[in-house]
Amino acid sequence: MEIDNPVRLAEVTAAFHAYERALMADDVAAMDALFHDAPTTNRYGVGEVLYGIAAIRHFRKGRGGSPQRTLGRVAITTYGDAFATADAEFFREGSARRGRQTQSWVRFADGWKVVSAHVSLEGTTA
Repeated sequence: MEIDNPVRLAEVTAAFHAYERALMADDVAAMDALFHDAPTTNRYGVGEVLYGIAAIRHFRKGRGGSPQRTLGRVAITTYGDAFATADAEFFREGSARRGRQTQSWVRFADGWKVVSAHVSLEGTTA
């Protein structure tokens, strides 16, 4: 298995950044298009646990947009021609607290799609 094929890595990197732009613009249609349309697609957020694309879409429509953020380190790795992971650190506006985002991407006939995502914020220490 080839890891980080340059063509596949460029494709996933472009998809990752397209999702980030859609997230910051609250472009729900674009975000939905980048998630696999299936009941097996899941997303764990800072305050929610969503099983299936229907639950993810329902959450996005009612949220009113994501808190604005800037990305820190991003690590994207492809495994073969059809699977990739994207791990990113982010910082919400007005906060030094680091957030983390992990996405699993699969290449389908209609392009790269997120099949699993997890977003969390680091806890504070005493």
